[in-house]
Amino acid sequence: MPTIPLEDLLRLVIEEDASDLHLCVGVPPTLRLKGVLTPLNTAPLSVADMETLARGLARPDLMDRVNTEGSVDFGMAAQDNNRFRVSVYRERGNLAAAVRMLPRKLLSLDTIGVPASVRELLDLPRGLVLVTGPTGSGKTTSLASMLTVINETSPRHIITIEDPIEYYLDHKRGIVNQREVGTDIPSFADGLRRALRQDPDVILVGEMRDLETIETAITAAETGHLVFSTLHTTGAARTIDRIVDAFDAQRQQQIRVQLSMNLKAVISQLLLPRKDGTGRTAVFEVMINTSSIGALLRDNKSYRIHNEILTGSKYGMVALEASLVDLFQRGVISREQVIGYAQDPEVARQLLGERLPI
Repeated sequence: MPTIPLEDLLRLVIEEDASDLHLCVGVPPTLRLKGVLTPLNTAPLSVADMETLARGLARPDLMDRVNTEGSVDFGMAAQDNNRFRVSVYRERGNLAAAVRMLPRKLLSLDTIGVPASVRELLDLPRGLVLVTGPTGSGKTTSLASMLTVINETSPRHIITIEDPIEYYLDHKRGIVNQREVGTDIPSFADGLRRALRQDPDVILVGEMRDLETIETAITAAETGHLVFSTLHTTGAARTIDRIVDAFDAQRQQQIRVQLSMNLKAVISQLLLPRKDGTGRTAVFEVMINTSSIGALLRDNKSYRIHNEILTGSKYGMVALEASLVDLFQRGVISREQVIGYAQDPEVARQLLGERLPI
């Protein structure tokens, strides 16, 4: 029996407002508090401890997948209707787990800090909108909040394809059907393909993991659906390149043309620790597909997209550097974070009003 039972560990996550709980052999249970890993003052977990904790988290059928596939991701409910996203996996032959607490209440777009231009994208009748960023950057939370706005303001049929489902969305003005990979459908690609026969207006694809999913998502946007999805990229140019590079050379120009017409926006986000240590804050880059951006996509000049974003504020674009400098000027983050996270540190220094060496 582990030193601290699973129920008490989950209660501690809730009480301490930790974002994550890490469980692995050889170290004590560890919380992520305000972005910092903080081990509990208990004995390191043994192999037997970890077996007990993992089986407390995952049902037998999910443990079977860990044994055959090496890992499994799923959502679970705990005390007082709190929800967690769980990943149970094997490392060096032992079991391990990462447990992320999901906010009980969806944050509004204003609370998250999503730029105002993103709100206008939610009224589009069709097209592809990508939310990108590294793991743990808040993409799922932002997307759930966007879908909530659509659900509350227009009578549209929303289908989500997720792995796992993290936020349960109630029917409001619209109808919401949420399908979980591994439970309701075998894969993202299969779920997306089947969704096209289910009369959707809006489709969320939790992640564009493979060529078939990318291809089907673009086709869905092309055929009259508003499609949201994510990629683990940072910045619009890298996102475009990642999509195009997934296709063989003979098809890449065709995909560039399709993206130039159907990609509506790329929203990149990061979560940065606040300077005062009270938590984390989101920072954004927003690319809106204008006629000039579309021309760059068709002409394979994605390297020039960043300059278009820097000068495209009148179209609702937001440069990452401008977003970082705004947070710095409001006292939320440090100058070092501005320079460290900027795609172009020289642009960040110029926005800070610093003179560059000649």
